[in-house]
Amino acid sequence: MAAGVLLALGGTAMAQSSTAASYPTRPVTVVTAFAVGSGPDAVLRIVGEKLATRWKQSVTVDNRPGGGGFVAIEYARRAKPDGYTLLQLDSEHVSALPYLYKNKNFNTLDHFDPVAPLFLTPFFVAVPTGSPWKNMADLIKSAKAEPGKVSYGSWGVGSPGHLGGEWLDYLTGSKMTHVPYREVSQLFTSVANGDPAWSFGSLPSSQGIYKSGKIRYIAVAAPKRIPQMPDVPTVAEAGGPAELDVNSFVSLLSPKGLDAATRDKIRSDVVAVLQDPQVKEKFSTFAFQPITWTVPEMQQFAKKKSEQYKLLIEKAHISLD
Repeated sequence: MAAGVLLALGGTAMAQSSTAASYPTRPVTVVTAFAVGSGPDAVLRIVGEKLATRWKQSVTVDNRPGGGGFVAIEYARRAKPDGYTLLQLDSEHVSALPYLYKNKNFNTLDHFDPVAPLFLTPFFVAVPTGSPWKNMADLIKSAKAEPGKVSYGSWGVGSPGHLGGEWLDYLTGSKMTHVPYREVSQLFTSVANGDPAWSFGSLPSSQGIYKSGKIRYIAVAAPKRIPQMPDVPTVAEAGGPAELDVNSFVSLLSPKGLDAATRDKIRSDVVAVLQDPQVKEKFSTFAFQPITWTVPEMQQFAKKKSEQYKLLIEKAHISLD
């Protein structure tokens, strides 16, 4: 009987390996929670083009933004776990949703498996050009001197910009007022006018108004300076807490149950495509940092984010239910 079990297991493994070797044999769809024209959408499309060439099958990007990510999530969740429907999400969709929507009792990784990493986005601290703050030490001093008076904006409750502000409050003992916006363009226009007083911003979302001279960056919330903006100091260099590392990572997932061999082939092909010079150049224009994490590393980073977000969301009593 033991021999029979081993034979069955071996047969299953061989079947999975054979399926993975021939994958894909038909078109692949990548559902994304991001809008057409956004940074994540733009880089996904060039990655999709390169994968299509590599796979000799079309790769279609299906944009389904809205609902805090749930529109895309619920659509993709109904697909078969066969590798032909993938889902692009960021780390907040994966790690923050369970705490932002407690009444939904929904944990993303209970329904999806990480498949392939794409990129990590660092965030800058943006202030109006005329702001008296020259560095993070100035910002923190003002925030601590008048609790609740200093405001910061973000592109939504539970976004990296919001939770990054909560993280800064937590690390420094300050208390600032969060102002959420529906449109990123509106956010940075308001920051340029000094209300709110500052905001986190990615390079693609804030670069336009930065180049117009209406805002400036006093720091990047990352361990190292960003090659695209080498003159902008890190938070630690600017007099802030070195632990303030505000980023978001974007990856591809599959409905739970994808066989390991197919998952590993997809990841291997995506990682190979990320080395393509055209892909690297496109990522660089957005200051997106390609990542080549293994699946266990993706799970590890998601867990770390989850622990941090749980702490911040519960501390600040944030809810989207």
